[in-house]
Amino acid sequence: MLAWRLADRTLQLERPLGVGIVNVTDDSMYEGARSGTPERAIADGVALAEAGFEMLDVGAVAARSGPPVASEDEASRLLPAIEGLAARTAVPISADTFSVAVAARALDAGAVAINDISGAADPALLELAAESGSGLVLMHIEGPAREERKPRSLGDPVDHLKRWFSERIEAALDRGVAAAQLALDPGLDFDLTVADDLELLRRLGELRDLGRPLFVSLSRKDFLGAALAGSWEGRLPAERREWATSAAAALAVTQGAELLRLHDASALQAIRVAGAIAGRAPAGVTRG
Repeated sequence: MLAWRLADRTLQLERPLGVGIVNVTDDSMYEGARSGTPERAIADGVALAEAGFEMLDVGAVAARSGPPVASEDEASRLLPAIEGLAARTAVPISADTFSVAVAARALDAGAVAINDISGAADPALLELAAESGSGLVLMHIEGPAREERKPRSLGDPVDHLKRWFSERIEAALDRGVAAAQLALDPGLDFDLTVADDLELLRRLGELRDLGRPLFVSLSRKDFLGAALAGSWEGRLPAERREWATSAAAALAVTQGAELLRLHDASALQAIRVAGAIAGRAPAGVTRG
C-alpha cells in the first residue's frame, strides 16, 4: 500500500480517494465548476467535503491556454479561498498553481500540497517542497503551461511517461524532496492525443512501477468528449461528460489510481464502488 506525505499528515492510500475540484475562476473549462469569488469557492469546497470528498484541490488560474496571470491577481483569489476552507473543513487542501511565489503563500494560508501542472519546470518549486515538506503533484507536460500547441507523437505513451517521470523524480530528489512527498499525474489532455489518453488509461497500472501514488485528473476532459462523439472536432462539451467521467474514473481505479481529481459526486460514488469491487476498500462492511 502506498502513502502520500503532506505537510501536516500522511495519507494512507488503502482505497482510492476523491479530490474535489474548486476553481476560483470564471473561465475554467467546465462552467459548473466556476466558483468566481473566494466566498463562493469556500461554500463550494465545503459542499464537496460534506459530500464525501477526502481532499480539495483549489486553483485560481484555469489550466486552459491563455495570457499570463499576474501572481498578485492569482494570490488575491486563491489565498482567501484556501484560508477559508482550511478553517471550515478538516480535509487536506492542495494549491493548484505553478507559481513558486503563489505556492509559498498558499502553504502559509493552509495548503499542505502543491499541484503543479508545469511538471516542476521551475526548480525553485522543488526547493519549496523540500523546505516545507509539502506534498507535490508532478504532472506530465511537454512544454510551458497555458500555451496552445498540437501534441507531437510520443511513440508508446506509457514508456514515454515512465522515462519522463523518472527524470522528474530524480530532479526532485536531487533538490531535497523526499520520494514520499511525490504523487504523479499523467496529464491527460495535456500534450497527448486522444489515442494516447485512452492508451494511458488502458495501461495506467504500468505507471505504478514508478513507486509513487497516481493522481489522475480526468474529470470532464476533452478526450472523453471526443470518445463519446467519435471525433476531436465534434467532441461533446464538458457539460455532457459527467457519466463518461464516472466510467473512466472507475476503470482508472481498477488500474491502481490512488487519487482521482473530480468535479462530481456521481464520480465519487463510481470510484468508491470500483474500489470495493477491486478489494481496495476497508474491510468490515456487513449487511444489516
